Amino acid sequence: MMVVEARNISKNYTIGDRDVCVLDDVSLAVAEGEFLVIEGSSGSGKTTLLSLLSGLDKPSSGRVLLEDRDITDSSEDDLAPLRNEMIGFVFQSFHLVPSLTALENVMFPAELRHDLHAHDKAADLLRRVGLQQRGANYPHQLSGGEMQRVAMCRAVINSPKIIFADEPTGNLDSENGKAVLDLLLEFQKECRTTLVLVTHSSEIARIADRMIILKDGRVV
Repeated sequence: MMVVEARNISKNYTIGDRDVCVLDDVSLAVAEGEFLVIEGSSGSGKTTLLSLLSGLDKPSSGRVLLEDRDITDSSEDDLAPLRNEMIGFVFQSFHLVPSLTALENVMFPAELRHDLHAHDKAADLLRRVGLQQRGANYPHQLSGGEMQRVAMCRAVINSPKIIFADEPTGNLDSENGKAVLDLLLEFQKECRTTLVLVTHSSEIARIADRMIILKDGRVV
């Protein structure tokens, strides 16, 4: 079964009097449980592709499907609960809510679903990533590696069908980067979640089930 599919998607932006094509006629399908890496140099369109696949942005042309449901023209009101139920996000810059503690950041997606076990699930996830003593700390009190582990726990708390990870190790040193990647893959295998990971690291790409390479907005 295909969890996410892009059909001939393109994305254009107007900058001043110029029309800039960031993605050009990209098609791909990602199967349930697959670990797909999207590789390419800076500016190749990787992050834009992830934004379109996850419904965070809309393509200029083409269609995006989540589990055979066409979400291309869906409203934000329709997409928000669907994303919270089906999708987990791990960003390079963490995107933690600064006014919430580590525990509260992890709990947040589960609380949106009115999960009565949100607190216990979040506490257990923090324990698994070695942050059981940091739950009451705010993001500014955590290191980069700790913030990314919190972000990863937040991404998996609702047992999503698919995790989108945008350069999740990009702001980390090699030791923390390896630890975060190992944990992410552990969660992915345990939950049989589909993982789509954007990177420019050929080392990470080598351990994926499949890799696609973007160059100038096209799959090469």
